[in-house]
Amino acid sequence: EVQLVESGGALVQAGGSLRLSCVVSGLTFDDYDIAWFRQAPGKERQGVSCLRHDDGLTWYGDSVKGRFTMSTDNANTVYLQMDNLEPEDTAVYYCAAQRAPITLTAVAIGGFGMDYWGQGTQVTVSS
Repeated sequence: EVQLVESGGALVQAGGSLRLSCVVSGLTFDDYDIAWFRQAPGKERQGVSCLRHDDGLTWYGDSVKGRFTMSTDNANTVYLQMDNLEPEDTAVYYCAAQRAPITLTAVAIGGFGMDYWGQGTQVTVSS
């Protein structure tokens, strides 16, 4: 059974930092690329970041560039380091997997066609 399990969400003040983790099991990690998405209440799901295995490309959405950093342990976990958080970053954050190579367009438009999803972790940023 394929599982993606997010953790690390919390309530934090604006300007603070959080690190989210996504532990992947049940699939060959190198055969899949992982992306992070988020969805705020009443809003569409938004692509946040993704990491492509074959060339190491890391993509970030415009709203998080320069503040968020995605990384991996190349074993079974991906991370999303979130710095200088803003109230607008409040959302449920999801990780998702797509058989490599990931389609950047799919990530940018909110994750259409991703193969597997996690359950999400809540991030709340207070002003």
